[in-house]
Amino acid sequence: MLATLSPLEKANVLVEALPYIKKFRGKTVVMKYGGHAMEDPRLRESFCRDVVLLKYVGLNPIVVHGGGPQIGQLLDKLGIPSKFVAGMRVTDDETMKVVEMVLGGQVNKELVRLINLVGGRAVGLTGKDGALTLARRVGKVQGVDVGHVGEIVSVEPRLLERLVAEDFIPVIAPIAADENGVTLNINADPFAAKLAAAMHAEKLLLLTDVQGVRGADGQLCSTLTAAQVKALVSTGVIEGGMIPKVQFGLDALADGVRKVHIVDGRLDHAVLLEIFTDKGIGTELIQS
Repeated sequence: MLATLSPLEKANVLVEALPYIKKFRGKTVVMKYGGHAMEDPRLRESFCRDVVLLKYVGLNPIVVHGGGPQIGQLLDKLGIPSKFVAGMRVTDDETMKVVEMVLGGQVNKELVRLINLVGGRAVGLTGKDGALTLARRVGKVQGVDVGHVGEIVSVEPRLLERLVAEDFIPVIAPIAADENGVTLNINADPFAAKLAAAMHAEKLLLLTDVQGVRGADGQLCSTLTAAQVKALVSTGVIEGGMIPKVQFGLDALADGVRKVHIVDGRLDHAVLLEIFTDKGIGTELIQS
């Protein structure tokens, strides 16, 4: 998108970005990265360049990534069936091994490689490293035991604080352990929300495959308060997979994150356009 602008238009973009660069300098931005943008090599590189640029202009980016399609592909190759309940992957012992291999290995290290390649200093982690997170099993969902699926109980941010202070970019796979050391598979959206709260983040960006939240008139909502979001859910305007996404956003706001952004990661430089332009491109959620 930026590549198609004229020199004057590019200059105007930089001028528009300046007050936001000043405002957010030294602030932490947590980004949940997933969806189509993660599977497309061109979009993946664009995202990594955005992350590095955030660091260069003084922000502190932290990346939490998913990897559902990649997990499904390896499970298929190994002949292990994929089962889902209410959007959660039923994760038995064999599936958990694959989840950890893909998220903590393949996907995580590829993002670290790309960020370093374009000039950053990325460090790959999971929630188990440095006792960063503590999780517990979800247990049964709709009467089905979903196995090694968990939710975050607490976050110990000292490791991330140290890495950020040393100008590293943490890239984190949503895997955690419970109090008995059992490894659990965590949904990346609430994982990112909990990290953002623990790090007192200025912003939580949820990159997804839709433009943002649409109102009753079908138009994209640029800004929504927590009360407006709840009203849209109760009236059925927000539905389906967007309901848990906005709920995780509201949880993050309640825990002290200043703004949550739901952004279409399929757009080139979606992160920069959302943070450094007046109108943004997605939906921002604010407390009031």
